[in-house]
Amino acid sequence: MMVPVRCFTCGTVVADEWEEFKDRAREGDEDPEAVLDELGVDRHCCRRMLVSHKDLVDIVAPYQ
Repeated sequence: MMVPVRCFTCGTVVADEWEEFKDRAREGDEDPEAVLDELGVDRHCCRRMLVSHKDLVDIVAPYQ
């Protein structure tokens, strides 16, 4: 599904960091920890939101 707009725990907006994190950490050669540090995502709950998210929009969309 789509990345959540806010962190479930603290309510900080995390969706605006998703595209850059995905491009740099998941599809690139950079370390996810370093990318999150550079993006300014400091709390472990917000980091969890980005690291554990699996983008399923393209997989689920044909079945709607």
